[in-house]
Amino acid sequence: MVTSEYERRIASRFAIFDQDGNGYIDREDFSGAAKALLAEFGTRARSDKGQALYGGAEAFWQGMAGIADRDGDQRVTREEFVNGAVKRLRDNPDRFAEIARPFLQATLAVAGGDGAVGIEETARVLKVLGVPEGPAESAAATLDTDDDGRIGEEEIVGAFARYFTVPE
Repeated sequence: MVTSEYERRIASRFAIFDQDGNGYIDREDFSGAAKALLAEFGTRARSDKGQALYGGAEAFWQGMAGIADRDGDQRVTREEFVNGAVKRLRDNPDRFAEIARPFLQATLAVAGGDGAVGIEETARVLKVLGVPEGPAESAAATLDTDDDGRIGEEEIVGAFARYFTVPE
């Protein structure tokens, strides 16, 4: 049961991972996100970038399942996400960054970057992943922490880890 304000905030982040809205996070959510990103940026699945993205999605899923899937059924419920993954990762945000990094690196490459992409491409990625247009554009702009007009790997990985490992 979600009881604290912290747990309520983290539970709201569950929907970002539950791409198909079926009430749990599973491998298909990660592969579906990869497929949608490839379609958005016109990248073939069998290309090197496409294969890297699918590989990153699988690694991210395996990391998430290893941390949160307490009953071993190959899916993470909202309760498992809140009480399992997030509480463990809150104490070690670097662990979350490590399981997300391969997917985020590959996403940057698919979005046209050579380690960094523009704010517009970042907003497109966020929209594909389910963030509404206005908030996606605002969030993309805030990710450019060094104001160079590009969002690099460290900026995106750090922001991603902070978003999902919000302190109480």
